[in-house]
Amino acid sequence: MTINDYKNVVVTGASSGIGEAIARCLSQEDLNVHAIARRTERLEDLSSTSGCLVHTMDVCDSKAFTDLLEKIEVDVLINNAGVGRGYGQLVEASYEDIDTTIDTNVKAAVHAVRAVLPGMIERKRGHVINIGSMAGLYPLASSLYGATKGAMHVLSMDLRLELQGTGIRVTEICPGRVSTEFYDAAIDDPELIKRKKDSGIKEVTSEEIAQAIIYSLNVPQHVNVNRIELQPTEQTYGGMQFTSKETK
Repeated sequence: MTINDYKNVVVTGASSGIGEAIARCLSQEDLNVHAIARRTERLEDLSSTSGCLVHTMDVCDSKAFTDLLEKIEVDVLINNAGVGRGYGQLVEASYEDIDTTIDTNVKAAVHAVRAVLPGMIERKRGHVINIGSMAGLYPLASSLYGATKGAMHVLSMDLRLELQGTGIRVTEICPGRVSTEFYDAAIDDPELIKRKKDSGIKEVTSEEIAQAIIYSLNVPQHVNVNRIELQPTEQTYGGMQFTSKETK
């Protein structure tokens, strides 16, 4: 089973960045792409230029979100919707930012998977693709965001175990720095946004993430692409840090 065996795809967070690129690329593969996001104008532009079926919705509205998914015979679910509110240190995060980030990055994704699995299991076909992050795999000085992406990593691994024998595949895509609007939405301080965005390196593009997804959909049915990590060549993770503290 490859991409040609699928019909209906759901992409969340599809109004910009990675989600928009995924929706556009998959619509060129003769798939019915259901693009979900909150920004109506951007979705309308996406629909007019790509032919995607669009749904204006906040994925944090669990009932409306799951009601929609249960009406679609979903072959491929791409859990892309995510925010980075409270991206700095946890001690500085507001209660609202904590709830928004967890609800969007984790809770909505879990509800989405729960909504589409019964149909996938009955049809003995389907593919769940979770957009994680390198922040969910390696230490990052952003505990809240890292925790939500770490949850997506564990969700992906555990789903693989739960779904053994069903024919349903599960893939986690873990980007590093990608050229998107992420920091514009995550941070309120314009100067900090500028510093964060000025990486000085050639970043991965949203289209390159979309191509990784197409690859994972196109491998033969007996192959599951468990996880793909993508980051700029000049970006790396790991190492050690030391803080010296003088005592008198």
